[in-house]
Amino acid sequence: MAAGKESALLRFSLGNEYLKQGDAATAIGHLRRALELDAGYSAAWKLLGKALTDQGALEEALATYRRGIEVAQNKGDKQAAKEMAVFARRIEKSLGLPAR
Repeated sequence: MAAGKESALLRFSLGNEYLKQGDAATAIGHLRRALELDAGYSAAWKLLGKALTDQGALEEALATYRRGIEVAQNKGDKQAAKEMAVFARRIEKSLGLPAR
C-alpha cells in the first residue's frame, strides 16, 4: 500500500474483489486488516464471515458472525445484524449446534 493510503474501506474493497474472484484466502487477509483498522465496520465482519464459510472454516465463521452481530447492534445497523444472524443460524444448523 502506498504510504498514508491504507484504510479500512480500501482493505474491505480488496477483500470483496478477491472474494468475487473466488480467492477467499486472500480476501480473508484483507478483511482481517480492514477490521484491525476499524473494528466497528459491520460490512467487513459480514464479508469476513462469508469468506471463512467459503473456506470451510465454519466455527471461525460462526464466531465472526456472532462478533459482527454484536458490533452491528451496537452501531444500530439492524439490517447487517439481521443478515449475519441468518448466516450464523445456517452454520449452527450445519454444525448441529442449538440455535442461540
